Amino acid sequence: MSFGPPPSMYTESVPTADRSRTRRLRRVLGAVAAVVLAVVCLGAGLLWYNSGGPTKGRTDTTTAQQAPDAIRGTVEKPPVSPEGQVVVQHNEGGITGRQQRFAPVTWATPKIVARALADRIEGYKIEPNPDWDAKAWTLQLDGHVCAVSRDVTADDRTALVVEPGNTISPQQGACDEVLMVDLDTGKKLWQEKIPAARAASITSTNVSLTRGVVAIAWVDGSAAYDMASGKRLWGTRGTSQCHDSAYAGGGALLALVKCGDSGDPTYRVEKLEPRTGKTVWRYSVSNGLRSIYLPSADPPVIAVEAGDYRVTDLITLNPKSGERLATISMDGYDPKCGGNVEGFFDAVDKCYGMVVGHDRVFVMSKDTDDVTRKPENQITAFDLKKGTAVTKFVGRLFQRVVPVRMNGDDLIVFRSSEDDVQPAAVVDWNPRTDKETPYLLFHLPEDDEGELNDPEQSDILYEQGHAFFARRLLARDLVHPKNPVLSVIGVGTAGLKH
Repeated sequence: MSFGPPPSMYTESVPTADRSRTRRLRRVLGAVAAVVLAVVCLGAGLLWYNSGGPTKGRTDTTTAQQAPDAIRGTVEKPPVSPEGQVVVQHNEGGITGRQQRFAPVTWATPKIVARALADRIEGYKIEPNPDWDAKAWTLQLDGHVCAVSRDVTADDRTALVVEPGNTISPQQGACDEVLMVDLDTGKKLWQEKIPAARAASITSTNVSLTRGVVAIAWVDGSAAYDMASGKRLWGTRGTSQCHDSAYAGGGALLALVKCGDSGDPTYRVEKLEPRTGKTVWRYSVSNGLRSIYLPSADPPVIAVEAGDYRVTDLITLNPKSGERLATISMDGYDPKCGGNVEGFFDAVDKCYGMVVGHDRVFVMSKDTDDVTRKPENQITAFDLKKGTAVTKFVGRLFQRVVPVRMNGDDLIVFRSSEDDVQPAAVVDWNPRTDKETPYLLFHLPEDDEGELNDPEQSDILYEQGHAFFARRLLARDLVHPKNPVLSVIGVGTAGLKH
């Protein structure tokens, strides 16, 4: 279905009727100051490229010699030009009444950006000046998506858990099917029934990837599968006093083990041998915590809510022994853990306001209250062994900074824009030298940028030289109820053909 040509990222659109008062104030206050700042920043960025930065003439993305079933770890290099252009845009139609459509995850490969949408996965082509909704493929699922892995293998595969398709089954609503998908082609590689998963639901099911293994946990059981064949490797049942309630994958596999009564549980974190499920080491977490998250398995980092409905501390562990290295107070910081969608889609293994490197953790601060005089926020780098603050990446007036992902030892940062003049940006930050290298400069569609800029509402990715912004919850526009809703938009360099 065609809805007409996509709007340009550089074209102003009519503001939505429900734009917040704070956002309007920031745009007005920032416009004049931003004219000068934007010219300086854009000129500096272009001057850097014209003066011959470390990479000139082409975009280059390298991956260390990774096995195909390892979790992808790319190292990005600057494009030939930071000037951005749209390379993908999809608007979701057919949302009526009070209907909401969940889109809990976004994945990207060099040629495709893919989204899980309700009971299907769609892949969209990445190309300059894309055709309207240039859909590459659609994979129809048996039922609605229950749980997703945000990780992708080096050869562009991922896993997810879905409901069964038989709506008259006694297991209706159970999340008892796991499948592996090739994101480049949309091909289902294998699909297996998860045994004894009748209690698995959209609120409690978790799936994670580590090298060669897909691990799934739910309220009273767990199972692990061989990534290549779908063969079941091991599993647990929730019949004992303790059970695996969630996993975190990547370079290792951590289990969050829950023990005791559901009203007053105790927890421990265990490092597992992925192919056997055997415990390598365990760390017992203090009692009386509200929630626990595992934002990183390698190196192991735990985020805890102690006496409050927010993350109060990070605990870093020795990856070899599980011994505690440091406790880092999150007072004044906003790691944004538990970013699930409307209470659905377990998010134990993801914090959207922090990124963990091999020796440092980068956490965004809370936004300032004085939007006219102080930078919007900052990102602080903490030493994982000592727990001390090492350095900071400071935002600008009306421009919040969000940590996106590691880039080797550097950090990729998204700098949002709260006005019509300053461009948003993706930059590479070297925390050892404090050098900032611009990768992309662009504007997001004005009507949508408030949600797209917010890591609690939208996925923000940078992969293979492209930046992607994708809402996790799609709802009808009350002002223009017949219009399709922007689902995902991607930006690449205007300096070369993809």
